[in-house]
Amino acid sequence: MELRPATLDDIDAIRTVARESLIASYGHAVDETLLAEAVDEWYDPDELGADIGDDDTVFPVAVVDDTVVGFAESYVVGRRERVGEIDWLHVHPDHRESGIGSSLLERVESELRAADVDRMVARVLVDNEAGTAFYDREGYDLDGERSVEIGDETFDEREYRKQIGRLTGISEGTYKTEDGETVYVAFDESDRGSRAPFYVAYADDDLTQRYGYLCGNCEGTNIAIDTMDRMECRDCGNRRKPARWDAAY
Repeated sequence: MELRPATLDDIDAIRTVARESLIASYGHAVDETLLAEAVDEWYDPDELGADIGDDDTVFPVAVVDDTVVGFAESYVVGRRERVGEIDWLHVHPDHRESGIGSSLLERVESELRAADVDRMVARVLVDNEAGTAFYDREGYDLDGERSVEIGDETFDEREYRKQIGRLTGISEGTYKTEDGETVYVAFDESDRGSRAPFYVAYADDDLTQRYGYLCGNCEGTNIAIDTMDRMECRDCGNRRKPARWDAAY
């Protein structure tokens, strides 16, 4: 098995691995039509090409007998605490339980550690038992659970984290919205945007009542979210891709 950076020539193989991996992990819980739509939405060839060409993205592939059988993608978000978010990690069902997933994760962690990341974050649906067991086995701590909407259904999603740097705890700032409301922004809870991260904002200083998001590009809170959790700042056009719910297998 060889690990190497993804290239544009790998795009079709990456899409195939993603499709087969999603069906194997979620076919029992998520409608196959929705899974097919997810592949088209999340693994759009143009989007994959842009990610592969992004110097700030860690995108290794695993190759066996000249065939791509697994891949991972991660990147750094945040400005006060640097967080390495694992966007996805997929291994073709025919090559699971062979150490490929662990090798991909090790490569991602190594490169992001070199980029001075303070912690790693990954999110996996509870229905993906292999994925949740994977992060438990790899030394990640369960950091919380939330409900997410997929199509017309609600699923439980777990967030895992591993501290690999010196920082701990929540780094938080206070902002005033255009309506004069005070919001409290958790800079260690963020999602990658096209121009800057989106940070989770709370209505209380205990960070228990969710308010919405703060755009890291223009510091506005006028954020629109669609049914696929695609996010866009209406003030500056900063965008987040549709939400993904499979960071392992």
